[in-house]
Amino acid sequence: PYIFQRRDDGVNVINIGMTYEKIKLAARMIVAIENPADVCIVSARTYGQRAIMKFAQYTGANALTTRFTPGTFTNQIQKKFVEPRLLILTDPLSDNQPIRESSYVNIPTIAFCDTDSPLRFVDCAIPANNKSIKSIGLLYWMLAREVLRQRGAISRAEEWEVMPDLFFYREPEEKKEAEEEEAPAAAAPAAAAPAPSWTEAAPAAQSWADQPAEAAAAPAVAPAAPAGAWADAAPGTEVGWSA
Repeated sequence: PYIFQRRDDGVNVINIGMTYEKIKLAARMIVAIENPADVCIVSARTYGQRAIMKFAQYTGANALTTRFTPGTFTNQIQKKFVEPRLLILTDPLSDNQPIRESSYVNIPTIAFCDTDSPLRFVDCAIPANNKSIKSIGLLYWMLAREVLRQRGAISRAEEWEVMPDLFFYREPEEKKEAEEEEAPAAAAPAAAAPAPSWTEAAPAAQSWADQPAEAAAAPAVAPAAPAGAWADAAPGTEVGWSA
């Protein structure tokens, strides 16, 4: 039931209806875990690194983005030891070490399986293309959306504002080229407008002589009276030094 048809060139076409049904089943298994951090995601494929990080960001799961160290699930001495309650794999063929260790400690496993993927120790197999960059990103986006819907975080009547492009892996060269193309476009509006001069930027910074007399502050010291007019300057006082 997972294979829709077989093409003339020998490629099997997967039934996407069964893919979506298994995604909903996997989402129910994830939602059943009370603590989202107890869900562990592993991807040995480079194309799945960005997808599992985004999935962990929106669902609260624990993504193991670095190399999977043997004994992560079984050796309690090492620092990276974890005890997940659910394991999600991108490819059972490349992620054979974590799926083998999960069988030792009885951890339920969800995996995206292609037509050539081994199903040993896989509890929930999601039939899909797990070798394409866009396919892996779209699968994790659909699974994250379904998990949030079943948790009640988003409504089924509305579209999820997160775009699937955020889950797609990007080559470092492509990312650098995109940044270089965006840099001149962002700098063009700034270069078109002339930078204001210092006099235009700060018109208030003028000399004291240019300010009007009304705005000038009152002098701190009163002007000195002319010599010989002490009586006029201070009425009521005695005139002369001899007094």
